[in-house]
This record gives sequence, structure tokens and C-alpha cells, in this order.
Amino acid sequence: MYIISGCLLGQNCKYNGGNNFTGWVIEFAEKHNYISVCPEMAGGLKSPRPSVEIKDGRAVNCEGLDVTDAFQIGCRRVWEDAVRKAQELGEEIEGAILKAKSPSCGSGTIYDGTFSRKEIAGDGFLASYLKEKGIKVISELEINLED
Repeated sequence: MYIISGCLLGQNCKYNGGNNFTGWVIEFAEKHNYISVCPEMAGGLKSPRPSVEIKDGRAVNCEGLDVTDAFQIGCRRVWEDAVRKAQELGEEIEGAILKAKSPSCGSGTIYDGTFSRKEIAGDGFLASYLKEKGIKVISELEINLED
């Protein structure tokens, strides 16, 4: 079973109310068991919502509000839901396909916290959380989850 960012599956859960529909992710999901997730919404944030970037290890929105607690709650809820679904299916969680550069889902690269679209090395909150659990995380920019 896989964990997949809902926005990549066409769900309108992005900060701006839209999605990041990605064809190959849809095709992958059609062939595998998965759970669709949005850790930000799972943590109680709405869509649309002010954009967020990570600054000094904290999730801070463009209005200056620290929403780290919501991000952390969302990570825990996503993990609990994924574990429960995997158990129901009798499967292991094999990996995750998460939205690139996102403050919650970015893996390897995120925005730098200045809201200038500058990228830096780092992981979003959920990507980091899943990696700590031993889950392989890739973004929609990669296509080698099963390799």
C-alpha cells in the first residue's frame, strides 16, 4: 500500500484551493492500493489557506502565523490512518508519493521560508516524518518508487 498526496490525485486540497493533478500518479494509483492524504487539512487547516513555508524548523504562513502544530497533528493523523488502512488490507506501507517542494510533503527540496520561490535542501513535515518511519518517499517529479 502507498501513501499519496491528494493534490496529485486531483483533489482540491492545495493552499490556493486547487490541485496538482499528475497523470502518472493517477495511473500508478489505479494499479496499487493507496491512501490519499493531505496532512495540512488533516491537521485542521482549510483549503484555500494562506501559503506556508518552513522557516527555522517552523511552519509559518505568509501572514506570519505559526501553524507548526497543525502540520504536526496532520502528520500523526496521516500516519495513523495509513497504518490502519494497511492493516485492513493486510499489506505493508511500501512507499509514498508526495508533492514536491511542499512544506508538508516536499522530499529533498523545499522553499526557503522567504516566500520568494527560492529552493533549498530539506524535507517537509510529512516527508520527514515518514522517512523517520522507514518509508521511501518520492515526489511526482520522480517515477522510480518500485525500483
